[in-house]
Amino acid sequence: MAEVAAVIVDVGNVLFHWNPRVLYERLIPDDQALDAFLRDVVTADWHFQHDAGRPFAETSVELIARHPEHEALIRLWGERFIDSVAPVVDGMARIVADLHEADVPLFALTNFSAEFWGPFHAREATFFSPFRDIVVSGAERLVKPDAAIFRLALERFGVAAAETLFIDDRQENNPARRLRGCAAICSAMRERCGRNWPRWG
Repeated sequence: MAEVAAVIVDVGNVLFHWNPRVLYERLIPDDQALDAFLRDVVTADWHFQHDAGRPFAETSVELIARHPEHEALIRLWGERFIDSVAPVVDGMARIVADLHEADVPLFALTNFSAEFWGPFHAREATFFSPFRDIVVSGAERLVKPDAAIFRLALERFGVAAAETLFIDDRQENNPARRLRGCAAICSAMRERCGRNWPRWG
């Protein structure tokens, strides 16, 4: 790989911890019931629709029709989703600051609902101020690991794959498998989080 000229970072579980369990654990005190709700109701496939661009207003109506007994909890996903995204992952604030101080171009590429991204980004505006640009899957209606979103990000950021380091928490999102010359660090962070790691994270 050539000398790193830019860094592209994922957001969820790289910059900020993301765990839907945090949103619901105070409302569903029984662990077995909580596990079942996260596994069977607000599932990975259901949430992935938001990352791909579908609005919560549509997906929630469909989900409530299947699980009317959980209507209030499902609506809470839309109302308080950003409460499940926090705090900053240990050490990442320092890394972001160091890269910024070294004048290394810093970007982000995240699978994230466009409608949830706005409030979250506003809440964390100071943290994201060093980032020159951010590509959000829900806004583009493209999701990782589709090679198209990596190509879009590189083009928009104006950087070359061979000079870019990509950091993600999931091996399947490693762009090196799809873009020649791109180097990536994809860490198995779920091993550090044990049972509190979201089942689909």
